[in-house]
Amino acid sequence: MAAGVEDAPEGGYVARALGASIVTEADDLPALREAIRDAVHCHFDGPDAPSAIRLHFVRDEVIAA
Repeated sequence: MAAGVEDAPEGGYVARALGASIVTEADDLPALREAIRDAVHCHFDGPDAPSAIRLHFVRDEVIAA
């Protein structure tokens, strides 16, 4: 399983699972990792739960031309 992680507009982070309808947020990265684990365990039952979760950090940058 993979999740895209972005900076939240109001501060902190937002994670969205790729391929599943899971979204969670937290103020810092350690709390986000725990929130992702909790959300994934709530979404999947027992043997269907992924054994690993890959985080992809996404950052948009705008530069002057």
